[in-house]
Amino acid sequence: MDEAFITPLREKYLQPISALLYPDCGGGCLDSHKAFVVKYALREDLDLSSHYDNAEVTLNVSLGKEFTEGNLYFAEFRQDHKPVPRYTEVEHVPRHGLFHRGGQLHGALPIGSGERWNLIIWMRSSAIRNQLCPMCNRQPDLVPADGFGDGFTGNPRDGQPETVDFCSLT
Repeated sequence: MDEAFITPLREKYLQPISALLYPDCGGGCLDSHKAFVVKYALREDLDLSSHYDNAEVTLNVSLGKEFTEGNLYFAEFRQDHKPVPRYTEVEHVPRHGLFHRGGQLHGALPIGSGERWNLIIWMRSSAIRNQLCPMCNRQPDLVPADGFGDGFTGNPRDGQPETVDFCSLT
């Protein structure tokens, strides 16, 4: 599904939109992603507490099912160190997507009934990540690896980036 759907979606549609909306956080140079599905249901995971995404830009699509409540909420950006951030609630409508910066504090309120499934696509920019790790706010130590490990890359060779696995916290 990644090569046939997610990669073309990111490259042809999501990156141009990100370049317009989020040029200051790497929206124009998203070169890797991680896609996954989350499920919220009664007697299972009802909500998701405040967090930042491991991404420069995130697309969160409500895949549906029948549910009540469970709005998303967004607060100030991580650079704003207010002791009690202000939150804005956004209704999560089935078959609608929500685009936002990964570095924006957000979460999901508990669903009241039913079941909600979400497709999450974390889009990453190695040009941004190689300068400052979005999770630890430090310059990363790059470690050789296969694939696109969390979106960090080494020096490009022959047009293909050398990928790395993670940001080392040493």
